[in-house]
Amino acid sequence: MGAVPQQLIGDRRINTNVQMSKDAGHGAVLEEIEGLIKVYKDGYVERLPAVPHVPCTWACEPGVTSEDVALAGSSTDLWARLHMPVHRHQRFPLLVYFHGGGFCVGSPAWRCYHEFLARLTSHAACSVLSINYRLAPEHRLPAALEDGLAALRWVRQQAAGVRFDVGRVFLAGDSAGAAIAYHVAAAVGAEAAAALRPACLKGVILIQPFFGGVERTWSEKNLAQAAERSALSLAASDCYWRMALPPGANQDHPWCNPLAKGAPPLEGLRLPPLLVCVSELDILRDRNLAFCKALRNAGKGVEHKTYAGVGHAFQILHNYHMSQVRTNEMLIHIKAFITNIR
Repeated sequence: MGAVPQQLIGDRRINTNVQMSKDAGHGAVLEEIEGLIKVYKDGYVERLPAVPHVPCTWACEPGVTSEDVALAGSSTDLWARLHMPVHRHQRFPLLVYFHGGGFCVGSPAWRCYHEFLARLTSHAACSVLSINYRLAPEHRLPAALEDGLAALRWVRQQAAGVRFDVGRVFLAGDSAGAAIAYHVAAAVGAEAAAALRPACLKGVILIQPFFGGVERTWSEKNLAQAAERSALSLAASDCYWRMALPPGANQDHPWCNPLAKGAPPLEGLRLPPLLVCVSELDILRDRNLAFCKALRNAGKGVEHKTYAGVGHAFQILHNYHMSQVRTNEMLIHIKAFITNIR
């Protein structure tokens, strides 16, 4: 595996000047999610240091080692953070993981993801390859989906390696990352993606998948969350989609709403077994549950788990009283899902 250029480690290309204003010459702010991102009239994008970045050497989980790797062969300087159990003599299942952040913010180097995925590595006895995919609005969809497929191509090239078992590969992600994992899995199932084999995709793990739609669900309209605890509001969701979708597209675009009339029929998709993790207090709850029901009706193998008393991104933000307990439950469910699929 190649070394990651130093300017990429920790995603240091991200601007962290929180004092930026109109006086800097960028004009008015056109889109903003408070504390995370601002998009100015001239197209300048400012990402704010809401979450600390940590190096791959950040020690947080006994028995786990992490390193940043360049995914050679990509045309977009794609890199990832690889978390591995220290027992290098053994080849473990591999989770190719996509972080959340509305397609617009986030990094494998964010401390919350580094810690959660290192913990997942230890608990589920797997390796985790956390992908630093391109972000919107500079790189609107399908850029992130293309990066997901590029990551799987890189995994396929590791067939002769000893770091992980390319015969037991899982796609996983949370929020926007879960949406990426789903769409990449659907693409891999198509005949055109046959070149990605012999990397064997065994399953898909979707944590609070970030989907949308023109018609609002009950939970999107009515689910009350304490402002200080809510990681995703309806206004923020709409803003993310405006920045991530192709210009002029609405939320019934197939990349946003896989159940829309124009989306590929679920019956025709070749999907491996899926685990969908739903949060009771998440505005996406009803949309996630409807997605699971539609998959089942289409004959797909899907199980879902609902986590009571917590909302969106509880497993990385620890922003609910029950976050720790529910995170432990989620880790147990993910481990069982991986272990039971051979």
